[in-house]
Amino acid sequence: MTRKRATSIGFIAVLLWALLALFTVGSAPVPPLLLNTLCFAMGGTFGLIWAASTGALPALRTVPLKVYAFGTIGLFGYHALYFSALRLAPAAEAGLIAYLWPLLIVLFSGLLPGERLKAGHVIGAIIGFSGAALIITGGGGGFSTQYLIGYGLALLCALTWSGYSVLSRLVGSAPTATVAVFCLATAALSLPLHLVFEETVWPVTSLAWASVIGLGLGPVGLAFFVWDIGVKQGDIQLLGTSSYAAPLLSTLVLVVFGVAAPSQTLLWAALLITGGAFIAARASFKT
Repeated sequence: MTRKRATSIGFIAVLLWALLALFTVGSAPVPPLLLNTLCFAMGGTFGLIWAASTGALPALRTVPLKVYAFGTIGLFGYHALYFSALRLAPAAEAGLIAYLWPLLIVLFSGLLPGERLKAGHVIGAIIGFSGAALIITGGGGGFSTQYLIGYGLALLCALTWSGYSVLSRLVGSAPTATVAVFCLATAALSLPLHLVFEETVWPVTSLAWASVIGLGLGPVGLAFFVWDIGVKQGDIQLLGTSSYAAPLLSTLVLVVFGVAAPSQTLLWAALLITGGAFIAARASFKT
């Protein structure tokens, strides 16, 4: 597979994550950890079916246990830290800190063998982060010392996902089908936490069930498989910067479906994110 094609496949994850907010809103009143359990169980099951149909299933037996532990920590750790951060700090500020992961991916990727970090990658990522900040905070908001624990968990969340994405390149020999095991292990870890900390509330409408299924098939399913291909074989700097399109596209989807209202902030965010991605892309393709 060519680097360009792998990058394009990886960007499918960004498009799928743009549906995360819409489906999450639609899945109410299912609590977060139960939603985690349902979606990852679904994504992992379909991943195993895909692996079996493509003949990749036998290869899973030869994958070292440390690789499965690595992937599970990445997926489960990110989501556990994210949900915890949003419980202990305001959603906008915690979400903004958590969304440092694309910028961290760009910076950490410079440590990978065979990768060259250019000034355009860093500048593009910073501009993209500025656009994402406008989206997430709504153009306002501020930080308060009373939420330091939540902010700290959000930062660990960003470090977990960026570390997982960058270090995936070092376990590039592991087949993408291993992501199915990561998903199932994440579901298995989420279930006991749900039983301890949450009240079980199942979807009560067909829309809620459709949203849960949509999450399991897309943003919390297929997205992790295509992202694995992208970060292992594609342009990881360009993928990191382009990931800032996710909150922008997510907001646009909410506007289209009448969940959110259009605003001038959205326009400025679109310009910043598009400009940042253009600068990063130019740095990647420039000889």
